[in-house]
Amino acid sequence: MPRSVNHVASRARRKRVLELAKGFFGRKKNVWTVAKNAVEKGLVYAYRDRKAKKRDFRALWIQRINAGARLHGMSYSELMGKLKKAGIALNRKVLADLAMNHPQAFEAVIKKLK
Repeated sequence: MPRSVNHVASRARRKRVLELAKGFFGRKKNVWTVAKNAVEKGLVYAYRDRKAKKRDFRALWIQRINAGARLHGMSYSELMGKLKKAGIALNRKVLADLAMNHPQAFEAVIKKLK
């Protein structure tokens, strides 16, 4: 009996990978073995950097809050401690937005703490 090979599934699998490789440079976009490795590596980077993005944004928010707090004679850690003690539940993303784009509102929050 002849060997049975599921060409439909294997072709679909290759097609899916080569579509993901669209836009890559050189042989990475059209040679199966090279494209497969490039796509796998790209997906690994995508997974890793979805996690790193959260860390990066949190660090950016903290820097912005610290800069805004220091304009009013307070450090970041003092500000966060006083916010917690006062029971003001503003997350870092909102505080950073206030510090950058709405300085009057940020100043009002700080006056509430003093």
